[in-house]
Amino acid sequence: MLHVLLVRYTAPIDQVTPHVPGHVAYLERWHADGTFLLSGQTVPDSVGGVILAVGPREHVEKAAAEDPFAVAGVAEYEIVTVDPGRVRDDLRALLSKSH
Repeated sequence: MLHVLLVRYTAPIDQVTPHVPGHVAYLERWHADGTFLLSGQTVPDSVGGVILAVGPREHVEKAAAEDPFAVAGVAEYEIVTVDPGRVRDDLRALLSKSH
């Protein structure tokens, strides 16, 4: 399954900033694991970020709950699960990854 994770700040940016190093380490861990395919800031960056993830929804929910931003209460996640109908051949292998 494919999931779009919308990460929205729930606190002023000055309260978010101290958690950035932990959040970056968190992203690196889940990217290395293969769960996260893409992550980045929204434009404008004051809104939060977006993550594209693959795997069972329960696995992705667990990953989202471990984000230092979420643990500290300075951001919240909205997870939108997508059932891809049409997929480019070069992306098919990435999207079929399961955990």
